Amino acid sequence: MKVATFNVNGVKGRMPRLLEWLEETRPDVVCLQEIKTGDATFPAAPLEKAGYGAIWHGQRSHHGVAILARGEVPRELRRGLPGDDGDVASRYLEAEAKGLRIASVYLPNGNPVPSPNFDYKQAWMERFIRHAETLMASGQPMVLAGDFNVVPTNFDIYNAGSWRFDAVLQPQTREKWARVLEQGWVDATRHLHPDERIYTFWVNEAAFRRNAGFRMDFLLLTPSLVPRLRATGVDAEHRGRVKPSDHAPVWIELA
Repeated sequence: MKVATFNVNGVKGRMPRLLEWLEETRPDVVCLQEIKTGDATFPAAPLEKAGYGAIWHGQRSHHGVAILARGEVPRELRRGLPGDDGDVASRYLEAEAKGLRIASVYLPNGNPVPSPNFDYKQAWMERFIRHAETLMASGQPMVLAGDFNVVPTNFDIYNAGSWRFDAVLQPQTREKWARVLEQGWVDATRHLHPDERIYTFWVNEAAFRRNAGFRMDFLLLTPSLVPRLRATGVDAEHRGRVKPSDHAPVWIELA
């Protein structure tokens, strides 16, 4: 089974690239982030024509997450991260698809630092840590997939010094990411490729051409899924196509 995550940076404008990628790579389950469209305007029809059922948690012009499954409609389990009823940003969607529990996650960016945006990022991450702990304690096999807007180490970015003031590299952000991993979640990419420089985001085309990237998109696995992990990769070539997202799809294969 192939499970992928893809920050599309606008699902309607990026639909040709998304359909192209789905046809070429045939993932079984896909988590999308930054769909940037409301619930009523999500383009389900072309995805259904391509063979994918979908659920989504949309927001006009901003944020938004979705989960696709080949040949079936995912069964929604949770819409929105618990812990703050006043937070209306569409950043979290949890479902069951292909017999797997999975969440599409889009963490706040948090820039500039300091700012209310950065404070919101830290508060959101605290809520995420609490929910992730609950999921881990349930004992169910699960994948947390998405754009986590964190660069865990300097090895995960082409030049940490150039971006040292960015929210994704701040010590507070990294400390909270480490707390998630301490719960037992396994970063699939690093598990199979501990010593390889891998990027999933490039700020513009020029950065992509010289591979000046960041690793910010992850698939986190419960320990029970790790024995089933066979492969992982980044479809970086899709970042170089016409009118692409600034992120590339990241995927895993589970036995």
